Amino acid sequence: MSGYNAVLARNTENAPKGMGSYSQTVAFSHYNNLSAQLPIEPKTGKLVAGGIKEQADQCFKNIKAILDSINHVMSDVVRITIFVKNIKDIDAVDEVYKSFFTTYVPARTIVAVAALPMDALVQIEALVSNGEGTIPNAPQAGDLIKLTNNTANAPTCALSTQTVSFSHYNNLSAQLPIDPKTGRLVAGGIKEQTRQCLKNIKAILESIDVPFDDIVKINIFLKNLTDIEAVNEVYTTFFPDSAIARAAAYIPARTTITATALPMDALVQIEAVVSHGDGTPPQAVEDRHGIIIKANNTENAPKCPLSTQTVAFSHYNHISAQLPLESKTGDVVAGGIKEQVGQCLKNIKAILESIDHVMDDVVKVNIFIKNIADIDAVNEVYTTFFPGGVPARRIVGVSAIFKDALVQIDAVVSNAEGTQPKV
Repeated sequence: MSGYNAVLARNTENAPKGMGSYSQTVAFSHYNNLSAQLPIEPKTGKLVAGGIKEQADQCFKNIKAILDSINHVMSDVVRITIFVKNIKDIDAVDEVYKSFFTTYVPARTIVAVAALPMDALVQIEALVSNGEGTIPNAPQAGDLIKLTNNTANAPTCALSTQTVSFSHYNNLSAQLPIDPKTGRLVAGGIKEQTRQCLKNIKAILESIDVPFDDIVKINIFLKNLTDIEAVNEVYTTFFPDSAIARAAAYIPARTTITATALPMDALVQIEAVVSHGDGTPPQAVEDRHGIIIKANNTENAPKCPLSTQTVAFSHYNHISAQLPLESKTGDVVAGGIKEQVGQCLKNIKAILESIDHVMDDVVKVNIFIKNIADIDAVNEVYTTFFPGGVPARRIVGVSAIFKDALVQIDAVVSNAEGTQPKV
């Protein structure tokens, strides 16, 4: 594999070791994937004293310490994801946030969830550029630049950029159902709100000359899981978008997360990860133009008509959230949390095997559980799939999961072979 990117996991004593077997940051190709940071003091391993401001500050300090340890800076952050216990804490979090991002602001998602590990009030994670790449002993184009973009045709926010591009990906801020002309939530219910979120995403992509069908992963944050049928009804009017995508029946990978609350008391919020075949300068046109999306499904994992099991683009595979379903029956596996975690990870493993990849290629795992007290049981099963503890990780508690499951897991996976340019 000489000349190929390698998975590079790193840890520092200056940030918390975490509550399980995982790495603080995992770099692959042109991105560093950081584990979600809790407001833990690294020296004591305990939550920092104080309230939401102190906790938010500690989360950002931990992110900064990780970046310092790998010779990166806060302005290298491409996307920030903030989970809070109480949506009313957003203003306090924003006050702290502004002290860490004084000029440049990344793409951002903020959502309230049912519970966080250690009963924390906030948990923050970052996706970070990695200009030097991860080919062993062969630094890549270390001077790649970020491209930031905002358009008046979608809602603007002083604390986030609508889309931040780096190398071969566009990372969009989560879109609320805001009418950009009024700055207010669109009138109507869940269907109207879903439509507005997707319209906003489309407007952002049009502003950077990227087709809607270049979306590789969609994350839907939904206040009421019972609204999913109405969301899906609207969703199918946007995907597939083009004649080519319809012919191929292409739809992105997808994860739906139940939120206890969203900014502006919205019913839905949607974020997107989007391919960027043209790359960011100074990548040469002949090296970057026309890279294709590769979508794949296997009979050995549960299928869904509204998502693709895995979508590869360039050097990453994006895996749809896996429920603890047996692929043959479509039913939730018998047993409790351990059996369900095992089934979710078996499904991910089956998907990876279908594209000639292995679990060691996973760089980030996102776990959503109904009962935050199940973390120890989750970790017990998790370590049997990742005994080396390499992938970065996020774990949050949610109030509901499809099919009344106890757990749902998605993953971001390295793709050393890349996806070929169009012939």
